[in-house]
Amino acid sequence: MMLAHEIPNGSKLYFGEAAKQKRFIERVASDSLSENGFDEIVTPLFSYQQHESISDEKMLVRVNDTQNNHMSLRADSTLDVVRIIDKRLGENTSHKKWFYVQAIYKYPSTEQYQVGVEYIAENNLSVVLNEAVTIMDKLEVSPLLQLSNINIPKIVTSMLDLELDDFRHINIDKMIELNVEWLKALIYLEKAEDIDGVIAIVPDAIKIELQKLKELSAAVEYKNTVIAPLYYASMLYYDELFFRMIEKNDVYARGGRYKNDSNGNENDILISTGFAIYTDTLIEATKGKK
Repeated sequence: MMLAHEIPNGSKLYFGEAAKQKRFIERVASDSLSENGFDEIVTPLFSYQQHESISDEKMLVRVNDTQNNHMSLRADSTLDVVRIIDKRLGENTSHKKWFYVQAIYKYPSTEQYQVGVEYIAENNLSVVLNEAVTIMDKLEVSPLLQLSNINIPKIVTSMLDLELDDFRHINIDKMIELNVEWLKALIYLEKAEDIDGVIAIVPDAIKIELQKLKELSAAVEYKNTVIAPLYYASMLYYDELFFRMIEKNDVYARGGRYKNDSNGNENDILISTGFAIYTDTLIEATKGKK
């Protein structure tokens, strides 16, 4: 028997000071983004295409529409925002810089509040990454900024006896056992100033991707930064440069470059960049800041 005051495990309840702190974070982020030319959008809670955004469809909370077609609750906002702007609102607006303040929902009852940013048709990740850095500065937090390139693990798996799961689960021992010098150099690469030395010994295909990491690092002024060339994100749509802002085991923000093909046509692929700030995680980190 469920008591009247019980709430589902995984859902959120904010009141008093915590509710004020949530609004504080959302206001700081919204004001900063608005000042820099981003407009706000609120997307529908229900969606037909969420399976294209989530790596495990079992995480979707499924419902049906009036015609009994399958829908799901919003489990990710990125691709829905791009589709809506590009295909539905395209004739009414040419604006490309958007942000949203809303929750996502995953099975069975996980609720997560976000401030998300999408810069449509902008493939330079440093543009939106600097927006994330600005917001963290205004919130007076300094998480570790980790820069990665998802293409690098993909290339390495095509060359060596490794699988992407080895990178997802950070199977360092298996990588070291291969006794490949350039792979070891990638494992231990952390500082941007050391990238050139690693570029000198890796295969040509990886040189190109490391150069992108070097350029991204140079375009962002943030002291607490590390390079993680072998980190692999599990998101379906991020395809190249990627970043996380983390404090111990908490993720404050993450984002990257992604492609959206809303028509199934390879000639109609739209490259964009974006990120999400995780409000729930930041509430505790910013407690007491006004």
